[in-house]
Amino acid sequence: MRTTGILLHISSLPSPYGIGTFGKAAYDFVDFLKKTEQTYWQILPLGPTSYGDSPYQTFSAFANNPYFIDLDFLVKEGLLLKEEIVATYYSERYVEYKELYEERFLVLRKAFQRFNRHDYLYQQFVFDNRKWLPDYALFMALKTHHQGEPWDTWHEDLRLRKPETLAYYQETLKDDVEFYEFIQFKAYEQYMNLKRYANQHGVKLIGDMPIYVSYDSSDVWANPSYFQLDQERLPYHVAGVPPDNFSADGQLWGNPLYDWDALEASEFEWWVDRVKSASEQFDMVRIDHFIGFQNYYSIPYGQKTAAGGTWKKGPGIKLFHVIKKKLGDVNIIAEDLGVITDEVRKLLKETGFPGMKLLQFAFDSREESDYIPHLYTRNVIAYTGTHDNETTATWFKNLPKNDLDYCLAYINHGSGSQVESLIKSTLQCIADTTIIPMQDYLELEEEGRMNIPSTTGNNWKWRMLQSEITPELTKKIKSMTQLYGRGQSKDR
Repeated sequence: MRTTGILLHISSLPSPYGIGTFGKAAYDFVDFLKKTEQTYWQILPLGPTSYGDSPYQTFSAFANNPYFIDLDFLVKEGLLLKEEIVATYYSERYVEYKELYEERFLVLRKAFQRFNRHDYLYQQFVFDNRKWLPDYALFMALKTHHQGEPWDTWHEDLRLRKPETLAYYQETLKDDVEFYEFIQFKAYEQYMNLKRYANQHGVKLIGDMPIYVSYDSSDVWANPSYFQLDQERLPYHVAGVPPDNFSADGQLWGNPLYDWDALEASEFEWWVDRVKSASEQFDMVRIDHFIGFQNYYSIPYGQKTAAGGTWKKGPGIKLFHVIKKKLGDVNIIAEDLGVITDEVRKLLKETGFPGMKLLQFAFDSREESDYIPHLYTRNVIAYTGTHDNETTATWFKNLPKNDLDYCLAYINHGSGSQVESLIKSTLQCIADTTIIPMQDYLELEEEGRMNIPSTTGNNWKWRMLQSEITPELTKKIKSMTQLYGRGQSKDR
């Protein structure tokens, strides 16, 4: 079955409160997806973001981002008064993380003070998520207590999780711990209500799972034996990718690496729990940097660049055999962009997961690229580009002349919009599923860029304006979707 969808993160939705939420605009977007006969809505990771605001560096692999809690829904529940919602935001186009950080938690605490902590659904949520929620809530309460400082700066007894010290702070910070449990309850409740609405309207959610977790996270603090840490709980090797044509120093991500032997000895319990949680939240899960399961790049801790790293073997197919045995078939997309070796191809084939193909990578006039559409199989997900790429409009502007001529000839572009021609080439390809970033349907240039890899400070900010979804755009997307046999209706 041929299907298609749109990539748009929750943070990029319109809202009056500085960032997109699980509120009215999200339901409106589902309605728009239904009208345009899309099958999928793809989003980025939902975790609570830390310094740098990246959804790929979060305080927990299991928790949800409190910024996405819709405040108007809390007003309807009687947990907030409209006048209590602080709104000092001035930009509809970009997220203002500094203001959110300074103001949003003060408002959510007011809702928490009115909340009935004996609520049955809340108590059930806390029980159901007992494997990760208590550690996360205590971790966040301790971070608040330490003015946001990372956990490796805390007192040794806290870093090493001495039971009597944890018990003392669990009691001392009881109110803060329950506050962080409350906002997870509300974030999950609002998200799951949105997912239910989407599914009822024929729209499936694709979520995103980073392969690695942040060092400053409850995951690493609470499960140190699963990571390559020394006795002081400092990493001795960290993650990244080696130097290549795009970067002479490579990319030094800095995430702690997994101790795969320790994980295997536990029957990969932490990973199974993580995939189970994701599969309950999403209809399909994209796992970022999938090649790291076969081979991962290990950089000595403290290095200034990624140049001094070495390749190590990951768990390979063993992990996915255990996941299948414990969870059955899980709908996973393998983000297999990067150094694709025969071993990686073999792993992908053994799992049966679809990989990814980007048309922005396809047009090198010097050689035939693996990403050129005539080489695709059906079991791939085809994109114009992703959140890490330039928008397609910017990409066309920056394409070298020989590559541009090759591309325009290949996609049979005559006149009109080059972006629309590339979208059409994506939709018409053989891949079972295609995903188009919303910025490409809007034909935005630099102002629509979501992320520039290996940079911090100006990413993850772009937001769509309510006025940009017009009847004309809706009609055009529906028409293209139907034209290439990817619509949900039968009569084309």
